[in-house]
Amino acid sequence: MQTLLIIVSILIITLVLLQSGKAEGASSIISGGNDSLFKNRKERGGELFITYTTMVLGIIFFILCIIL
Repeated sequence: MQTLLIIVSILIITLVLLQSGKAEGASSIISGGNDSLFKNRKERGGELFITYTTMVLGIIFFILCIIL
């Protein structure tokens, strides 16, 4: 059970590092750039798969932590 928790943890870390930055707008608010402030960004293809996989692995991680 602990081995499964370690594997899920490593997969979550890897997928989070692969995700594109979603906080790009926050830095432009501080610096004054507002060209993409209200622009909708939709995830497609690989980004969407990585996001859903991260969410599922996060849920599995919390369930494993509660069980242990």
